[in-house]
Amino acid sequence: MYDIIIIGAGPGGYVAAERAGKMGKSVLIVEKEHLGGVCLNRGCIPTKTLLNSTKLYKQAKSSAPYGVHAGDVSFNWNEALVWKNEVVQLQRNGVSFLMKENNVEVVKGSAELLEGKKISVDGKIYEGENIIISTGSSNFVPPVPGAEGNNVVTSDEILDLKELPESLAVIGGGVIGMEFASLFSNLGIKVDVIEMMDEIIPMMDKDHTRVMRRDMKGINFHLSSQLLKIEGRKLTYKFEGKEESLEADLVLMAVGRRPNTGGLEKTGLDINKGRIVVNEKMQTNLPCIYAVGDVTGLSMLAHSASRMGEVAVNNICGIQDRMRYNAIPWAVYTSPEAAGCGMTEAEAKASGRVVKTASMLMKHNGRFMAEHGKTAAGTCKVVVDAETGVLLGVHLIGGISSELVAGAAAMIESELRVNEIKQIIFPHPSLSEVIRDAVWALN
Repeated sequence: MYDIIIIGAGPGGYVAAERAGKMGKSVLIVEKEHLGGVCLNRGCIPTKTLLNSTKLYKQAKSSAPYGVHAGDVSFNWNEALVWKNEVVQLQRNGVSFLMKENNVEVVKGSAELLEGKKISVDGKIYEGENIIISTGSSNFVPPVPGAEGNNVVTSDEILDLKELPESLAVIGGGVIGMEFASLFSNLGIKVDVIEMMDEIIPMMDKDHTRVMRRDMKGINFHLSSQLLKIEGRKLTYKFEGKEESLEADLVLMAVGRRPNTGGLEKTGLDINKGRIVVNEKMQTNLPCIYAVGDVTGLSMLAHSASRMGEVAVNNICGIQDRMRYNAIPWAVYTSPEAAGCGMTEAEAKASGRVVKTASMLMKHNGRFMAEHGKTAAGTCKVVVDAETGVLLGVHLIGGISSELVAGAAAMIESELRVNEIKQIIFPHPSLSEVIRDAVWALN
């Protein structure tokens, strides 16, 4: 009998296991593939590793204005894959070490949830006082004619291409689609993005999505367009009621992911629209059964899953905790990079608030100018409640936005007011100052 059994060793599962182990709980974690889940093995880590390689290549080719003349710069895809695989393996080893260090028992196999707080793994029965379901999500491929073609891949397969295509069509302008579009565009590959909505990356401030598209000069965007069929290299899509077409060697399906709830329907779990329903303590409708991460469909981000895992473990251990969603940061590791936290201006107004906003161009920041030049895109926008002065949202594009947004998240989580933020001392010269400058720019 274990104190906690965890099904799935992604960012939600393994973080929950580590936290529970540190609290002295007996923990069993079951994973059918590799420790780290999709994020470490086929998502966040390998994608960002390859993106960094392509960004270095792009920077090297345009480094002359900074006094760096790289000469004949070339990119070797196979060598980049070797480095990507090495990074992934090192991170897997790190997760394995964390499990051992915290006395977490790891079992490899597919788990089936049974009645009475029991699971079956390849015919062997395990029992726990509590069970945490952290089974993640999978790529969704829409039922489009031709989607099963040999030149159609998902984010899983594209990470291990044997050779680079001359052209790529990305179906979906969300985070995954845009990161891969940026990755291949950085290498000079022709990229087309087909997106059904009227804009890319739905959680981004609309002012910033326009900046991103304008700065991604090597990508052709087809917005408000619906893919109709794929016939070899030819893609047919509908735009403003008319059929249009384009050609690409490779097609990436990046229209989203869906929770892995297969087989759980028969357990009595409350599953609505394909996701496990949980409360703010991550409890399901079944006693002592919790669910965290993508399988809940609430916030399909690795760091959200990790926090959900912590909330579940804390409540199991008698520590009052709840999941809050108002200050979850997000980041897109494209060129240019973008990130945000809290409400956009449109969301704040839709909630009935009277808001004030201010934007600050990053080119007014000394460090940004020194490192990115005069023409690079970059903006910080802040959204504030006009009546209370509370910071509601921070939205960034350019520079190291993903590194700045954690500070913004802390401010929003703490419900800091404008006058309080103005008293915070930021290091100089640093790009982080752009947040403070944007706050000072408020009328």
